[in-house]
Amino acid sequence: MIDQLFEFVMNHPLLVGAFVLALIAWIVYETRSASTNALTATEATQLINREDAVVVDIRESKDFKTGHIAGARNIPQSSLDSRMNELNKVKDKPVIVVCKHGQSSGAAQAKLAKAGFERAFKLKGGMAQWQADGLPVVKK
Repeated sequence: MIDQLFEFVMNHPLLVGAFVLALIAWIVYETRSASTNALTATEATQLINREDAVVVDIRESKDFKTGHIAGARNIPQSSLDSRMNELNKVKDKPVIVVCKHGQSSGAAQAKLAKAGFERAFKLKGGMAQWQADGLPVVKK
């Protein structure tokens, strides 16, 4: 199997080179987009404490009830578009979007930014990282 791989690479250097370049470009893109407007749990805590940041938890209500950041507003991602007007009063404050693992909060953060929220951030790692860091959660 390895012999066939080496033979393919030797017979098709342009194809392999194009694949490697595309792979590198994709990795760079993903790395940059993942860190754009993303906060660690420590940075989020500082923003909440110093600038009264608003936390928007986009998980479904059953997940929200199992534990969330104190003072967080639960607006599920599926209803974010229809409930965006609830956040209009806090457009001047930083907004931190939180999801379960930090994977879907980027789309919600981008929607908020497009809607005029200049200081919209996402929490790296989501609630899973928040809890792994030993930070407090509220259950209601």
